[in-house]
Amino acid sequence: MSEETQALETPAPVQKEALFSKKNRRLLTDPLDDNNPITVQVLGVCSALAVTVAVYNAFVMSIAVVAVTAFANLIISLLRHGIPPRIRMIVQLVVIAALVILVDQILKAFNFAMWKELSVYIGLIITNCIIMGRLEAYAMANKPWPSFLDGLGNGVGYGAILIIVAVFREFFGKGELLGNQVLPDAYVGNGLALLPASAMFIIGLLIWAQRARNKKLVDIS
Repeated sequence: MSEETQALETPAPVQKEALFSKKNRRLLTDPLDDNNPITVQVLGVCSALAVTVAVYNAFVMSIAVVAVTAFANLIISLLRHGIPPRIRMIVQLVVIAALVILVDQILKAFNFAMWKELSVYIGLIITNCIIMGRLEAYAMANKPWPSFLDGLGNGVGYGAILIIVAVFREFFGKGELLGNQVLPDAYVGNGLALLPASAMFIIGLLIWAQRARNKKLVDIS
């Protein structure tokens, strides 16, 4: 066999995609701006109203959602070829519920006071449409590592909005940040900022500011 024929019959080596290739990096960065779960997809707004009275509460809730979204995506991606299509949503809910219980028990063990304050909302992560949406739209059709990054990016994008809203509400509502007084004692506090309706106003302003800055979002909406 000639060297030319042998070269033609030898398959080209398969190049593995880098862990943080440009495509994978976009899975992390797009949910922070162009495809944010709250300000663009308008998902998970209910929890944004409930847990954003204080920055620390919003931060803990964000960590919980990031963990559940990332690892739910990873697990479903690993199992995707073995999940019968007819029961895929049941399997997804079981995975999410197991992760939420795990997060709930970890929070209870290490920060009981915060667990008492957030336990109801932690449990409601099971019904967060952001998580189910990523499992259906991405994890069921993609490999584990990109799926993990997709879940991580969407969780962080969601959490970033929660924390921004909480900063405004705690600052103007109590004159505090992270429980520390930052405005003079003479500041009475704006009671409206502590109401759930104020979170809707803030999210609306964030959506307006984002679309004013990023005209691409206006064209696709």
